[in-house]
Amino acid sequence: MAGVTSLGVGSGLDLAGILKGLMQVEQQPLINLQRKEASYQARISALGSLKGALSALQSSASALLPGSGQTAAEKYTSFLATVADTNVATASAASGAVAGVYALEVTSLAQSHRLVSSPFASANDTIATGTLTIDFGTLVGGVYTPDSSRQLEITIDSSNNTLAGLRDAINAAKGGVTATIITGTAGARLVLTSDRSGTDNVMQLSGLTGFDFDPQTATGSMSQDAAQGGRAAQNAALTLNGIAITSSTNTVSGALDGVTLTLKATNAGNPTNITVKKDTTTALKANLNAFVKSLNEAVSTIANLGAYNPETKESGPLQGQAVIRTTQAQLRNLVFNTTAGGNTQFQRLADIGIAFNKEGQLTVDGAKLDRALENDYDAVLRLTTNIGEAFKSSLDSVVGTGGTLNNLTDSVNRMIKDLDSQRTILNQRLASIEERYRKQFTALDTLVAGMKDTSNYLAQQLASLQSWSNR
Repeated sequence: MAGVTSLGVGSGLDLAGILKGLMQVEQQPLINLQRKEASYQARISALGSLKGALSALQSSASALLPGSGQTAAEKYTSFLATVADTNVATASAASGAVAGVYALEVTSLAQSHRLVSSPFASANDTIATGTLTIDFGTLVGGVYTPDSSRQLEITIDSSNNTLAGLRDAINAAKGGVTATIITGTAGARLVLTSDRSGTDNVMQLSGLTGFDFDPQTATGSMSQDAAQGGRAAQNAALTLNGIAITSSTNTVSGALDGVTLTLKATNAGNPTNITVKKDTTTALKANLNAFVKSLNEAVSTIANLGAYNPETKESGPLQGQAVIRTTQAQLRNLVFNTTAGGNTQFQRLADIGIAFNKEGQLTVDGAKLDRALENDYDAVLRLTTNIGEAFKSSLDSVVGTGGTLNNLTDSVNRMIKDLDSQRTILNQRLASIEERYRKQFTALDTLVAGMKDTSNYLAQQLASLQSWSNR
């Protein structure tokens, strides 16, 4: 009898197909387990999204609160500085500014030192070799004082002794000066420009033939003459209420308490006004708007995660979960029930123009908020602080360590871990079942093959007898 090496070979039956079908039925519990795990993983992701939205809301609520040792009034009091003629200058104000109007007159702008070489036929013209020393220093009353800590030395040898080579070597050194080559009708000129403006940043050049400059006499192979394209270093000069001020840059800080000026043009003989005034609402309104935006995003996230679409019959990953209902109720309760306290008509957010619309989103009525700020600024401050504290504290129990969302996430992770154990047991069981089926089918295959062999033998014998009887 022939041996059976694979299912169905001996019997001719599709035993492999039958085994596959049986195992598909046996694997149904494993498939159900995989679906359950996918559902749990989706829940983990949804809890993460919910925590992210609520954490962002908590951060926005915290931003409503004054810092340590700071009052709400101090937090939201800033200063605004404006310049009447913005072509002349712009201004910004910070803490320490003093409200008032100041006359600004700019007689000169700060500019950086610029030196220009004599013309060369081209940028590839050969120049002398040696070491070019570039000093930066202060020029006051015709006396130049170099700053030894900023000295720059450029080596020119046979590998780079061209005008272009000198330019590249200076730029590669990154020492506070920028080199360019400008080619005009007279030829190519090397242009050196100090990276800093003002008379504290005057350049002195020495050591390389054809590229020297003495700032005390303003002479040398290099020129700062404007007619040649050069420029002398210059400080900004201005007056505030007639008081003379100089600055090495066009950004002037410290001249006017808490105010930084950016000079843009001169206006000698035609002063313009700088107005500095206290601003108690801009930052407050910005923080309230940011809080409303974060709350709306959290509300939308909660709605989407807990939604059910009756048309598609699709559910959000947290649909029906208690955390959705409790968090929605928690947020609405905080909005409706947090008050300013005290004797004021502006007790709740709705009283200052922040209320839910019919879509369930908070909106800000800017005009109503402005009226509340004008009529009872202190009440709005109290309400803002109380809202910030209430949301920050309440959300701690949801997103904080040991909070609701962390506990739920831990619980789902434990269920996933339990599913892993069940999967291991199921896979072992399925392997055992498949092995049992395979043994049974192999035995069946062998039996049927044996019966077929016997049948074939008997048929041959009968055929032989028939042939013998016919002789």
